[in-house]
Amino acid sequence: MYRVSICLVALLSLTTVSAAQVPPSLAGCRAFPVGNIWNVPIDQMPVDPSSDAYIATIGAATGMHADFGSGLWNGAPIGIPWVDVPGTQPPVPITFTYSDQSDPGPYPIPPDAPIEGGPASDGDRHVLVVDRDACILYEMFYAWPQDAGTWWTAGSGAIFDLGSNDLRPDGWTSADAAGLPILPGLARWEEAASGAINHSLRFTAPDTRTAYVWPARHYASNSSDPARPPMGQRFRLKAAVDISGFSPEVQVILQALKTYGMILADNGAPWFLSGVPSESWDNDDLSELSQITGSDFEAIDVSSLMVDADSGATTLSPLFADGFELGNTSGWSGEGP
Repeated sequence: MYRVSICLVALLSLTTVSAAQVPPSLAGCRAFPVGNIWNVPIDQMPVDPSSDAYIATIGAATGMHADFGSGLWNGAPIGIPWVDVPGTQPPVPITFTYSDQSDPGPYPIPPDAPIEGGPASDGDRHVLVVDRDACILYEMFYAWPQDAGTWWTAGSGAIFDLGSNDLRPDGWTSADAAGLPILPGLARWEEAASGAINHSLRFTAPDTRTAYVWPARHYASNSSDPARPPMGQRFRLKAAVDISGFSPEVQVILQALKTYGMILADNGAPWFLSGVPSESWDNDDLSELSQITGSDFEAIDVSSLMVDADSGATTLSPLFADGFELGNTSGWSGEGP
């Protein structure tokens, strides 16, 4: 009877997951397991009781802005770039300013790795690298190559196993203020052109508070004002917002914001949506996002999806009755969008 019960639970769980979208791919690697919080629809989650206050604080009348695109801005590509490398890429030493909350090096960073804002930038200078053979993501904040890239300095750094649901240690930052990975939350042209973005996106807000909610692990504020949203707060575009008049790729972005929402990941300009630079983006089309204002969004409560505070797995993950993951989530062919 016990074996039958376990099998029934497992079968029911698989039935639920089979209806979900295949997780996105990064250089042939699945961007986190099936049912991970980044990859599950949140269109049925309840509205957070503080939604109106959060929207007002960020800016109810402020338009959304695509913080990515084609061409150059101040001499550098627009957005946060990334690169994938083979498992044979030589690792190099990294010296971190915030070493107590950084995963120690070496990291397999190529000497010519693209830097957010360009080589001369004095901004966030994110560097994102995927080891496509091991499916490991390496991210750095305020990264500077030294001695022709034979070693690097950075403010902070984080390593993410793309086949795992593990979160960073509680209270730790990453290359992002919220302690989250950056790359899985970026809008990418290839996804938009395919007709579907099947994951949450990343955005910034100027005023946050000294709090964070799952799956975030860190805050970056000195304010306890309850009207300010915590890091990790999920928002979604309201279902009633008509997106039919937007250009096709912008419609894909907006539909993702309805289905998967966006996660507050860093302090920055209000409603700035993050993405990867590409010459295929049409900046005129992306400018249509400014027609979407803060009042078109609502903050939502995803806490009921949490299985474990230290895991990105959700109640939509394939689980055994006792909470263990069903099957091997790390082995994946890379097929799918």
